[in-house]
Order: sequence, then C-alpha cells, then structure tokens
Amino acid sequence: MAKTVQKIALSASRDIPFDRLVLSQANVRRVKAGVSIEELAADIARRTLLQSITVRPVLDDKGAETGMFEIPAGGRRYRALELLVRQKRLAKNAPVPCIIRTEGIAEEDSLAENVQRAPLHPLDQFRAFQALREKGQGEEEIAAVFFVPASVVKQRLRLAAVSPRLLEVYAEDEMSLEQLMAFSVSPGHERQESVWEAVQRSYNKEPYQIRRLLTEGAVRASDKRAQFAGEAYVAAGGAIMRDLFQQDDGGWLQDAGLLARVMAEKLERDADAVRAEGWKWVEAALEFPYGHHHELRRIPGNRRALTDEEIAQVEALRAEAETLEEEVAQADEVPDDVDQRLNQIEAEINALTTRPLVYDPTEIAMAGVFVSIDGSGKLRVERGYVRPEDEPVVVEEADEASLADDQDDRGQGGDTSDLAEGDDPESGIENSRTVVARVGDAAEPEEEDGLKPLPERLMTELTAYRTLALREALGNEPGIAYLALLHALCLRLFYRYGAESCLEIEAKSVMFGAQAPGLADTPLAERIDARHQGWAAQLPEDAAELWDALAGFDTDSREALFAHCVALTVNATYDPYNRRPRGLAHAGRLAEMLTLNLAAAGWAPSVENYLGRVTKARILEAVREAKGEQAAQRLETLKKGEMAEAAEQLLAGTGWLPEPLRTVGVQTVAMANETAVGELPDEPHTEPSAGEAEAIAAE
Repeated sequence: MAKTVQKIALSASRDIPFDRLVLSQANVRRVKAGVSIEELAADIARRTLLQSITVRPVLDDKGAETGMFEIPAGGRRYRALELLVRQKRLAKNAPVPCIIRTEGIAEEDSLAENVQRAPLHPLDQFRAFQALREKGQGEEEIAAVFFVPASVVKQRLRLAAVSPRLLEVYAEDEMSLEQLMAFSVSPGHERQESVWEAVQRSYNKEPYQIRRLLTEGAVRASDKRAQFAGEAYVAAGGAIMRDLFQQDDGGWLQDAGLLARVMAEKLERDADAVRAEGWKWVEAALEFPYGHHHELRRIPGNRRALTDEEIAQVEALRAEAETLEEEVAQADEVPDDVDQRLNQIEAEINALTTRPLVYDPTEIAMAGVFVSIDGSGKLRVERGYVRPEDEPVVVEEADEASLADDQDDRGQGGDTSDLAEGDDPESGIENSRTVVARVGDAAEPEEEDGLKPLPERLMTELTAYRTLALREALGNEPGIAYLALLHALCLRLFYRYGAESCLEIEAKSVMFGAQAPGLADTPLAERIDARHQGWAAQLPEDAAELWDALAGFDTDSREALFAHCVALTVNATYDPYNRRPRGLAHAGRLAEMLTLNLAAAGWAPSVENYLGRVTKARILEAVREAKGEQAAQRLETLKKGEMAEAAEQLLAGTGWLPEPLRTVGVQTVAMANETAVGELPDEPHTEPSAGEAEAIAAE
C-alpha cells in the first residue's frame, strides 16, 4: 500500500493597511548595505511593491491578536513605504500585500529570507541590461531606473557584447570577471576567441597579457602620431578601441595603416603651407634624427617691433595688473575673480609680445625648413637653415690698384722670381694663394716708381714669425687664450664660419640621433636645445662682432658658454665601424668626474629600449640584480615577450641600468638582498564600482 505524502500548507496572504504594520525587533538585519531607502522608495513608486512582506500578528498579554502586525523580514521595504507616506505619495491606510506567519521563530524567518535568496549572476545582469537597450531604453534611462551611473551601464553592456562563446566560458566559471573585462577591449569576436585560445596555451593568463594581445599592432591614443592625426583618423572612419574598466589614456587606434596614411597627408598639407612662404626647400618627416641641423647655419630672423598702439595696450594691461595686485596684497587669499583676471592679463600680454620671427626674402630664398611632429603630437616647424652648398660665395675685395699693377707687371714679362713654387708665370695669376686685402681696406697711394705687393714667400716668412710670437704671448695669458678658444668654438657651433679665427681648432657636434630614434623628444634633448637657443639669442648676428661680444661677457657667462660649447663636442657613442676604445674609456672617466647618473637623467629599462632586444638570460640577470634571486626565478618559465613585459614592471623605479650606462662609483639600484621581493606584477585596474563582483551582483 502506497505511503501517503502529507501536503504542505503555505502561509496565508492578505492585504493589510500600512498603518497597522510595525517593525519587529526580531529582524536580523542590523547593518545597512546595498540599495538606499530613497532608491528603493523611488523604485516602488515606479513599479509598486514586487515582493510581499512577511508579518506576524502582534498578541496582547493574554495571547489574543491586537489587530497590529510586526515585520521580522522586510524592514527595508517597510521603511521605503513609510518614506512614500511621509512624502504623501502613498495613503496611510494603503493596503500592503503581506504573508502572515504564525508558526516557527521570527528570527529564523528573517534569517531564512535573507540567506536563502540567491544573488543574480553578473552575466544575467549584463544580458538584462542588453535586453532593455534592445527594447528601446537608452543608457541614461537604464541608469536612472536602477540608480547607477551611466558609466556602469556602459560597462555592463560592453561585457554583454563579448563573444557569446567566451560568455559561456565565464558562466561556467572557467574565466574570471577581470579576464572578461580585458576581452571587452576589442570588439571583434574572432579576435577575442583567438586570443583566448592563445592564452589557454600560455603560462601567463593575466588580464594585462590579454589586453596586450588584443591591442597588438594598434597605436595608443597617447602616441604622438595619434595626437597629431587622431581627428583626421576618426573622420576617415578609423575605429578606436576603449577600455571601460581601467585608465587607457584614450584607448588604441585600431587601424595603424589608416593612421599612417592620414598622418602623412596631414603632415604634407602642413608642409605645403610652409612651402608657400617661399623657402628654397622644405623637408617633412614624422621624426628627424637628433642633431640633424647641427651642420647647418641657422638664420636668426627678427621679431617685428611693437606698434605704438600695441605698446600702449601692453602698458595699460601691466598697470591694471599692478593695481589689482596692490588691492589684494594684504588679503590672506586672492579672490577667484581677481586671480582669473590676472591670468587673462598675462595671456593678453603674451599674445601681444610673442610673435613669430620675420625673415628677409633673400634669406628665405637660400634657406630651408624642417617640418616634423614633436613628442606631444604638435607640429614642429624649424625655419631658417642654410645648407653648406647654398651658402653665398664670399669674395674678399682686393686693392684694385695693386691688383691692376700686379697684372700689368706680369703681362709685361716682369720679374717672376717671387712667385711661389707651383705658380704659373705665363698666366699672370698666383695659384690659389693670391694675397688680397680685407673688405674695407683703403688703398694706399703708390710712389712714383710704383709699389708692388710683397712677395708671397716673404709674406709667409713674416707671418710665420708673427705666428710664433702669438703662440709665445698667448701661452703666457690664460685668460686671453680662454677667450680665443671660446671664440673659435662659438664660430663653429653658432655661425659655422671657422675661417673667422686664426686658431686651427674645430668643434664637431656629432649627429647620433639616427642610432637612437626618439632622442629629439626626450627631456635631455629639450634642455640642451633650449640652452643652445638661449645662448644664440645673446650672441650677435654678425660673426665679425663675436669677439667684442665675448670680451664684454662677465666671467661666469664666459664659463657657462664655454661649458656648453665643449659639451656639444662630446661623442661617447659606440660605433661598430669605429669603436674608439680609448675615446670610450675617456668618456667613462668624464662620467666619473661628473658623477653621471643615467637613472636620475630619466633612462629606465623598457621592452622597447632594452628588455625586448636582449636575451632571456640578460633579462633574468637584470631582475636578479635589482630584485633578487626569487624574483628572477618567478620569470624563468615565461616566454621571451611575457618575460620582458613582467621585467619592465619589476624594474620600474629601481634605478637599474645596463652595463654601458653605469658610472663607476655611482650607486643607482639597491642591493637585491635589501629589496623586498613582491609577486609578479599585474596591470593595475580600476574597478567600475567598489568591489566589482559585489557591485555587479548587488540589487
């Protein structure tokens, strides 16, 4: 005979007026968390009450029902209804759907209602948001309804747009939420799936590795190419990948080929605008090697003088600024409106006084311009450079009378015994050694019997003795010798006219940028160039006036300029075709004297400049020196690319330098046994809300 199964009976339900409900002390929820009472009240007002409240009858001392009901579970809903009553949006006696319990323990009911409730899986929430958008609700509307920022809705929708295959992997808990976030960077499902397969075969499954693989070949929006032509790239239909879950510096430009095309077109248009100025030549490139113009002479140009009206405007602005500063001089804090006006005045003065250089048309006709992009993605235009082959031929004017007499004597078969060896007596022209007077020398009147130019051989003997006397005298005057050397250096480095000095000393500023791309955009190069331009502005435009200008400098200025000139001649670059071991050894001694610290100068190991271009053994050696043996061992099983990336993060901030950049006696990295060894680095990521998984699952 079959056993009879006793059927369960559900608790009765009925509508109870709100004013007959009270809170119970048996409610186990004490800590307020999750959705606020205000947000829940707004949701009830929009959708009404979606879940009944569990209540128990309130009994008097004799055990009889009083007609009131207490709420052991559902206190937040009661508070929300109470708020609506206070706002007069709900009647005091409005019927509330309730489940009436009389059996069991009130605390047990409260605990069960909160514990037995299963939270919504994050993926279900992603898909629910997606369904709402497909039914016509916008992101802002969804955000307002569920009381979350619009950015959170965008994040959920982005996660829901990941490949369905990967979403199923996530649903089966075979992928973490952080990994799923990383996959949302790329919109291509095929690309996402191929990267997931590659990650499955790799030791490194970290989110940063997934992002790296997905963005491989793309150009960061912070790259100078993207900064320069990003708008044109978007206008041409180029796609940009964005990471909604961590700082991405503007994302990645997905189509590198399209970016290269629009960038070249934009750069060429900018170069055409410069060509329209009339320059002899204009070269345009993304980047020129550092020092590309060192062998060229630069035309200084002039700035147009201010007009009387502009001078009056500047003076009026300065007077206004002085008045405002006097008014707030005694105040503890400058008022915002005054501070804003002072900034406006400064900007207006700069706009009036800062103006482009103006060049002479004859100079423009022989000079050229370099057009490129600087490190921040702005157009860099370097005007006024003259190539050696374009320099005007300088012919020193001779004393016409002396030259004519000399030619007459030679034409009449005169004495040729004074001709230097190699001169042609038949031609009447001295072979490349004609003695001529300097420009501006006046011709002395000749005596009746006719004065002849001094014979070349005699001139050589006389000036040789003068040279010897100069050497002896200059050797006893260190100050003048210092000035003469500084004069020769400046001629070569600022004017390119070595012939203006009798010192046979030549300063060469070596162009080594081609061996190290990107040098022109480094802070070091910017500081050197700024210092050079600063000195160029203090020196006269005419090289003939340089000696007097240097003689007028004070001692400190001369020494500073001398140090700058000597510094520009340093060449400590390794050349496989001209290794110069003694020269490089001297560079090491010079670095010791200067206590040169390349880490402090801004060099840090990266995948691009070192780690990605050496062997795995070198990478491990670097990590071992900077972080210790344990850190190196953690990297041993990684592939080359993964090892280089992990090492870059480990070495960041340590001051570690490769052997060629180290200076004897200069400590740049802490000893490995004194450095705390951490876990393998992971890319930091910003959670879309506090505790991503909890925030996603929270109601």
